Amino acid sequence: MSIINVKKSYLTFVAKNIVAKFTLVGKPWRRPNDKTDGLRLNGRFYYFCEKFKPMSELIKKQVTDAKASMDRAIEHADNELNKIRAGKASPSMLDDVTVDYYGSQTPLSQVGSVNTPDARTIIIQPWEKSLLAPIEKAIIAANLGVNPQNDGIIIRINVPPLTEERRRDLVKKAKGEAETGKIAIRNIRKDANEKIKKLKSEGVSEDEIKVGEAEIQKLTDAYIIKVDQLSDAKEKDIMTV
Repeated sequence: MSIINVKKSYLTFVAKNIVAKFTLVGKPWRRPNDKTDGLRLNGRFYYFCEKFKPMSELIKKQVTDAKASMDRAIEHADNELNKIRAGKASPSMLDDVTVDYYGSQTPLSQVGSVNTPDARTIIIQPWEKSLLAPIEKAIIAANLGVNPQNDGIIIRINVPPLTEERRRDLVKKAKGEAETGKIAIRNIRKDANEKIKKLKSEGVSEDEIKVGEAEIQKLTDAYIIKVDQLSDAKEKDIMTV
């Protein structure tokens, strides 16, 4: 006997016992009606079936795929929030800077080391001295609002403190990035639910489809909370003087 058949047999056995306890004498079991049966049966049997109903492997795949997509959406939102300068020196400020390295645009992190000796200073040490000028040029072209200083050995960037007005503008920008992340997660939910509904043509029951949609909603709620947590942490970072 397969594992699935064993599970079904077990559920049938337990269900029959519960039905015996909660069905009125002389009346067969039927799905409880919230208005007429709620107080009499307390919805216990229906709750049990919904909670322990086995999930189709096809449904599980869609849930797993949706979770992986939401993980990527969270990672992207986190990366975008990290790019927002909070008034403190951070190597991530230069993540999008690319340098002309022998005719090829190369990330700054691959042509030199980037360090922050204090909260207001970034130091770039090129692997090759000939890269000092290209790195300086690339930082200026990135329009980061900072002025790189090339002393012939390293490039130093002094990060100016943010004004109150600028901090509030950055908070708005952070909230915008967070909302973009939430939209991405909701779109993943929409796509997943559409795929789950189409599984009906492959023999998946309506009840299994409802279980799958409920699982997708649980994921959506959890990942929306994660975005809010990232946004709140970034706002606190920006507003901390």
